[in-house]
Amino acid sequence: MHEVALTESIRRILEAEAERQGFTRVRTVWLDLGVLSHADPEALRFCFPAVMRGSLAEGARLEIRRPPGRGWCLPCGVEIAVAARGDPCPYCGGYQIQVTAGDDMRLTELEVA
Repeated sequence: MHEVALTESIRRILEAEAERQGFTRVRTVWLDLGVLSHADPEALRFCFPAVMRGSLAEGARLEIRRPPGRGWCLPCGVEIAVAARGDPCPYCGGYQIQVTAGDDMRLTELEVA
């Protein structure tokens, strides 16, 4: 499960930001996890408490937002909504779609003390 490694990366980011900004406690972590990303939001929610145990984010809430997918249809030359990888273009039915949004994971906000 690569979600454990992703959550460990979040912990390292939190520790680095705490040192840089001088906070000692994280109460809430907001994470944007695009619908086209390969990370499972439920797996992240599951492993978050275990990975944060003993850290400044122990007991913190994890809030996950799911930005929609967007893509560029190469044959049509138009931007389209993409609900899932492998879906065809709704205009031409083609599969040559370059994903432009919704495939990333980004820590966007923190509530700290």
